[in-house]
Amino acid sequence: MIRRDILLGSMLTICTIFPVSLPCHAQTVIPAPKEMVVGEGYFDVSPETRIDYNDNSLTTTAELFNDYLDGRFGFTLKKGTKGKNTIRLRIDKSMPQEAYSLIINSKGVAITGNEAGIFYGIQTLQQLLKAENEENIHLPYITINDEPRFSYRGLMLDVARYFYPVEYVKKFIDLMARYKINRFHWHLTEDAGWRIEIKKYPELTTIGAWRNSTQWERNGEDQDRVPHGGFYTQEQIREIVRYAANRYVTIVPEIDLPGHTMAALAAYPELSCSGGPFQVPETWGIKEDVLCLGNDDTYRFVEDVLTEVIDLFPGEYIHIGGDEAPKKRWKACPKCQQRIKENNLKDEHGLQSYFIHHLDEFVTKKGRKIIGWDEILEGGLSPNATVMSWRGEDGGIAAASQQHDVIMSPNIYLYLDYYQSDNRNSEPLGALWAPTVTLEKTYSYEPYTPKLTKEQCNYIIGIQGNVWGEFIHHPDKVSYMAYPRAMAMAETAWSPAKKKNYADFCKRLASCLADLDRQGITFRIPEPIGWNQAVVDGNLAIIDLKPSVEGAAIYYTTDGSNPRLYGKLYTDTLRVPLSFSGVNVKCYLRLPSGRSSAIYTVTARNSE
Repeated sequence: MIRRDILLGSMLTICTIFPVSLPCHAQTVIPAPKEMVVGEGYFDVSPETRIDYNDNSLTTTAELFNDYLDGRFGFTLKKGTKGKNTIRLRIDKSMPQEAYSLIINSKGVAITGNEAGIFYGIQTLQQLLKAENEENIHLPYITINDEPRFSYRGLMLDVARYFYPVEYVKKFIDLMARYKINRFHWHLTEDAGWRIEIKKYPELTTIGAWRNSTQWERNGEDQDRVPHGGFYTQEQIREIVRYAANRYVTIVPEIDLPGHTMAALAAYPELSCSGGPFQVPETWGIKEDVLCLGNDDTYRFVEDVLTEVIDLFPGEYIHIGGDEAPKKRWKACPKCQQRIKENNLKDEHGLQSYFIHHLDEFVTKKGRKIIGWDEILEGGLSPNATVMSWRGEDGGIAAASQQHDVIMSPNIYLYLDYYQSDNRNSEPLGALWAPTVTLEKTYSYEPYTPKLTKEQCNYIIGIQGNVWGEFIHHPDKVSYMAYPRAMAMAETAWSPAKKKNYADFCKRLASCLADLDRQGITFRIPEPIGWNQAVVDGNLAIIDLKPSVEGAAIYYTTDGSNPRLYGKLYTDTLRVPLSFSGVNVKCYLRLPSGRSSAIYTVTARNSE
């Protein structure tokens, strides 16, 4: 008997399409709202439309909406009322902080909520806006009641490996806010660079913010021989903090301690166990030289630094790192061994725990809380610490079991610098050991693990995606690696678990990505929908494709040749004869902007 099976070139699996499709206007919202009912009819938006709000706290939100309209459609709305042709924003203090209701009908548009909720309602409104032409800009009649699943919805940007300018950081925050991501984890210090001005220790930036060369490929001997560096002044940081706050994004600064501190030791070698000298490293990897935890000056240094950091960032959390701190230097250091002995600590892990406890106590007295990577569990968890679990979920499970708040950030789902496809030749350079984290893999993540009780799950306050920068030397590559996976993460963080459906997400994503392309924002162009769902019927491979980006064209070949050179425009379902060796269809997408995707391969064959 002949058996037919398909060998596919991806880990992606498209889920079942919803049986009832929403009107095209409603298929554009990411993350998916909690409740949404679509009516019949449209509200027309034009320069004659007015925007009305009942509280001056909404002025900035209204101005940002006008900025969007001006950039997208070329007009703005005047403040006031004009009967049914009005968008009304109304504060309702009785609603949860980030919840909102959005009603669009024949009476106009009404968004109700607290300040943050109304801002998020505006983000949804912007995604619903569609222009058939310059004169017809529509909003569908719709009723939405929405609120987030998790209070902490984070995205981390590593600027310590490569420095990114202020304007890009603002753009990064803009995209976060669009998809209702409300915590910007700003990784500011590393072995490879110190990026924040500290007035009391100027050499942290005059020395620690610069390196002579950078590892370019995976081998440390592959150097670009180009000096690199930069830092943010305190004035610039305050500007970015205000910018983020206007978009309801809270910044969580990270000062990595006690490891990943070579940039600080290059500036102040006396804070090490050996005394140096050091230079800012030019290669990636974990470094053995860390802060000396037996030295009283180390504690004064970190307290001084954190005092200035706390003054700059008004948010609840200060991230203190705590990860990947080798213990070799402490084992050989008389001062560290003396500290262990005097405090009856078990070993060097206990010494690190002692240090983290000290930071916890200091930050708590300043009215803030610390977050640390899951290594801070080693030697005992400090009383008020929140754990960010990155080495899978085990650290988060352990912390939640001890009734500590947890932010889940497992690398195998939410490290957005990892490869996005198994075809490494089609992807930008990344860490050799990094696994593949596809868009679907990120979307599939569920933070509530069955390894915790329902009560323990209450300590999981959110999730976070991370963009580490060892191999991301340009802002465009940051965006390429982050998006659209950050949008998948945002939906998990905001939308009810029962609302999640990957096939539906991909349909909505196609419209959202078209908007990004229109704005010139770089992102990874996903494989066309259906490319891994070939059906074998007799001696034919039937392949039905849809663009993963609205408005994109698909070009293909069926003989294994390069579609960039020999591709035909895809217009209808492919029915390709199967030979004994099968069929090899290659395709790529070309966007309206002219950008194109990698080449994707669908392989189908008969087998006994």
